[in-house]
Amino acid sequence: MENINFEELLEQKDYEEIIKICEEKHPAEIADLISGLTPKQIWKILLKIDTAIRSEIFGHIPLESQLLITETLSRRALSQIFTDMSPDDRVDLFKKLPKEIQDQLIPGLAQAEREDILKLSSYPEKTAGSVMTSEYVALFSHYTVSDAIETIRKEAPDKETIYYAYIIDQDRKLIGFVSLKDLILSKPTLKLNEVMHQDLVSCLVTEDQEDAARKLQKYDLLAIPVIDDNNTLLGIITHDDAIDVITQEQTEDIEKLMAIAGSHEAMSYLKKSAWTHFKDRSIWIVVLAIVGLIPGMIIHHFENTLVTLMLLALYMPMMANTGGNSGNQAATVIVRALSLKEVSHKDFFNVLYKELRISLMLAGVLALLIGAKILFFTSVATIPESLSLTKIAFAISLGLSLQVVTATLIGSMLPLIASKLKLDPAIIANPVLTTVVDITGLLLYFNAARIILGI
Repeated sequence: MENINFEELLEQKDYEEIIKICEEKHPAEIADLISGLTPKQIWKILLKIDTAIRSEIFGHIPLESQLLITETLSRRALSQIFTDMSPDDRVDLFKKLPKEIQDQLIPGLAQAEREDILKLSSYPEKTAGSVMTSEYVALFSHYTVSDAIETIRKEAPDKETIYYAYIIDQDRKLIGFVSLKDLILSKPTLKLNEVMHQDLVSCLVTEDQEDAARKLQKYDLLAIPVIDDNNTLLGIITHDDAIDVITQEQTEDIEKLMAIAGSHEAMSYLKKSAWTHFKDRSIWIVVLAIVGLIPGMIIHHFENTLVTLMLLALYMPMMANTGGNSGNQAATVIVRALSLKEVSHKDFFNVLYKELRISLMLAGVLALLIGAKILFFTSVATIPESLSLTKIAFAISLGLSLQVVTATLIGSMLPLIASKLKLDPAIIANPVLTTVVDITGLLLYFNAARIILGI
C-alpha cells in the first residue's frame, strides 16, 4: 500500500486529492488508511466524498471506530449514514449503540429502513437471523426468464448480490432459486418454474450463525437463504458475511483455548484498551494460579522421594511439558472436529479408542528416547548405591509414558464431555486440561518412582 497521508492532506485542505484517492481506491483500502485518524478527521474526509462511496468506506471501518464516529455526528448526519449503509452492516452498528441514541435515531429514518432495522435487530445474537441481510432478489414462479432479467436489472443497484434470485409463492414461501447463469442461458419465454432449482440449501433463522456459515462453505455457495419454520423467506447470508462469522468464531475458539475471557470480538489488538485486555486475561490466570498450588502440595508430599533421588527433579519439567503438549494436541484436534461437526459426544468411545492408540505410540517413542538418555548419559555417581540405573530409567520412562497416555485421553475427553453438557468445548479444554494434567502427571510420576524404586 503506497504511503498516503490523509492527515497531511486535511491540514493542507487538499480536498480534491482526497476525493480523487477515495474514488480511485477500494473502499476497504481507504478504510485502512483513515482508521488511525481521529473520529472527527475521519468524518471530515467522508463528508467530502460521494454518498455511495462514503457508505461503503464507512461499512469497512472497524465497528469500534464506527461507534466513536457516531458520537461526533448530529442526529441528521447519523440518520443519513444509516440510510446509506447495507442492512446487515447498519444493524450490527445499531445493536452496539447506546439505548438513548437508538431511540433518537429510529424516528429520523424512513419507514422502510426503520422497519428493516427493527426486524433484523430483533433476532438473538449468534443466530443466522442476526447476520442475514434483507437485500436479496425475490421472484415469482410465473415470471418468464425475460421478466426475471428485467426485474433484476431494475433492482440490482439496491441488492447485495444478484447472482442468485429466490423463487417464492404468493405467501413468500421459498420454493426454489435460479442463478444469473441459468437466466442468461435459458430461452426468454420459459417460465421460472421450468428452469428453477428446487434442491436448494437453506438455514433456519434461529440456527447458529456458525452452522449457517459452514453450510455455505460446504456447498460452495455465494449466498444461503434464511427461512422460518413455515419456510417463509426472511433474508440471505452472503459469502462475505459467512467469512466474517467464521473468523469471529475462530477468534473466539482460539482465545478460549488460551483462557481469555470477554466478548471475543474480532477486534484489532491495538484498538482494544490495555484495561480490556487485562480484564479478559486476568480471570482464568488468577483461578488457575490458585489451583496451581495443588501440584506444589503434591511435590511437598513426595519430598522424601526427591531427597533420596534428586535425579527425579531433573525430569519433572520435561514430564510436565510433554504431558501438557500431548493433552493440548488432543484437545485442539477434538475441539476443531467438534466445531466442524466431524464428531459429536456420541463418538466418545470411538475417539477415546483412536486417541489411546495414538498415545501408546507416542509414549513408546518417548519412553525409548528418555530411557536411552538415562542409561547412556547419566553418571552412576549421581545415584544411590542401592538403586540401579536400569531401574531408574524404567521408572522414569514408565512415569512419562503414563503421563502421555493419560494426558492425551483427558485432552480428548474433556471437549466431548463439555459438548455433552452443552458447555463450550474450547474454554473447558485448555485451562482445565493444563491443571488436571499437571496434577495427574505428578501423581503418576512420583508413584511410579516410589513403587518401582522403593523410595
